Amino acid sequence: MPVFQLFLLLLWAALLFGGYFLGGGADRRMPRWTRLGSSLVLVVAGWTVTLVAPSGPLGRFALLIAIGMTLGFVGDLFMARVIPLPNRFFGGIAGFALGHVAYIAAGLGLGNALNVDPMLRLAAWLAWVLIGALAWWFIVYRDQQRTALHWATLPYSLLLASTTGVATGLALQQLVFLPFAVGAALFLFSDLLIAAQLFAVRFLRERAFARHIDDVIWLTYGPGQMLIVHTLPIALLLGASLT
Repeated sequence: MPVFQLFLLLLWAALLFGGYFLGGGADRRMPRWTRLGSSLVLVVAGWTVTLVAPSGPLGRFALLIAIGMTLGFVGDLFMARVIPLPNRFFGGIAGFALGHVAYIAAGLGLGNALNVDPMLRLAAWLAWVLIGALAWWFIVYRDQQRTALHWATLPYSLLLASTTGVATGLALQQLVFLPFAVGAALFLFSDLLIAAQLFAVRFLRERAFARHIDDVIWLTYGPGQMLIVHTLPIALLLGASLT
């Protein structure tokens, strides 16, 4: 891994985990500037990867991942109310959803280049879509008075699950792409926590981590994005090929 990329990785870790351990909020330990700063560092890291990525399918993968991370950062700005909207969640969903479209395109394109078994890809995708649908039903739909936001989260949940499914199919073909699958799964889990925060308040009251759920969300979301952004550098370090 190039020295500058390693520096960015260490800076990201210092902002995210340093913000948690050194922050002093009663309910949220991480200051906003360390949270957003860690995401911004991942944006820079993503575009840095595009500069050193090989040409061809791996280069296109890196470009789409960088675009996806950038859109995710826009979603972070909406969620943090840096970009003001009457409903920050719709802005956040839009940013993250577009980012995941880019992630899915990256995974599908690289999967085509690797000639991933279509049945393997389909099985991985169906498994994760089923998990996403069941999680949405349990957290958002069940015993709830439905609103537009409730229904908007269904296609969004299925989209995030689809990213995880595509990434899992890729990892099953070449294990060096496992960080992509783990990162996508962590992203999905963090968003399920946000859904629980919005729609399952009674369920959360009974959980010990509920008081610091915002920090838990970032401690899953941040590493998830980090693994997605660093998928290609890790894969190349481990000897990834298009065979």
